[in-house]
Amino acid sequence: MLTIQKFTFSPIQENTYVVYNEQGDCCIIDPGCYFGNERIELKEFIEENSLTPKFLLNTHCHLDHVFGNKFVHDTWGLTLHLHEKEKVVLDFAPTSGLKWGLPFDNYKGDLIYLREGEAIRLGNDQLNIIFTPGHSPGHVSFYCPEQQFILSGDVLFQRSIGRTDLPGGNFETLAKTIREQLYILPNETTVYSGHGPETTIGDEKIHNPFVKA
Repeated sequence: MLTIQKFTFSPIQENTYVVYNEQGDCCIIDPGCYFGNERIELKEFIEENSLTPKFLLNTHCHLDHVFGNKFVHDTWGLTLHLHEKEKVVLDFAPTSGLKWGLPFDNYKGDLIYLREGEAIRLGNDQLNIIFTPGHSPGHVSFYCPEQQFILSGDVLFQRSIGRTDLPGGNFETLAKTIREQLYILPNETTVYSGHGPETTIGDEKIHNPFVKA
């Protein structure tokens, strides 16, 4: 069984997730820790709970979701996993950081590309990889059908959706993604978003003002 711990980091208030199993293996998803105290908070949680990081995962590579990639790599020796279409976004992230007054050291190590239909496995548990573009060209989400939750990055929020005015964004693509990839999931599915509180697929199908079922 998987447990989810959420942290909200950086001036952009991005949600970072640590997902771990009963054996203590974990993956770190979208580490947005920008300040030193945020990095300490993430590290202390992992150490205090005797967790062993196994995977560094990015749903997508906008700057607020990759601030902590290098820290996680340097601390636990993890190789970054992302969709191949996100590499250009990752490479541009430091330039974007300078534009927004948030300079940072980017991850520059090896890359492992995530592919739709594959899964991230933590012991007997797994997160299925779903290709969910529109907010970003290579955006992916991580779905656990056994426990009915999805880590949706910046695709779907409570009563909102991801921006589509950034490079590589497209509203029609995002709306199609939400309807055909997310709204087909069980209504009870909990959505853990890249910003803001949790929601459910059923609630968003009824109440989301941007994309109706």
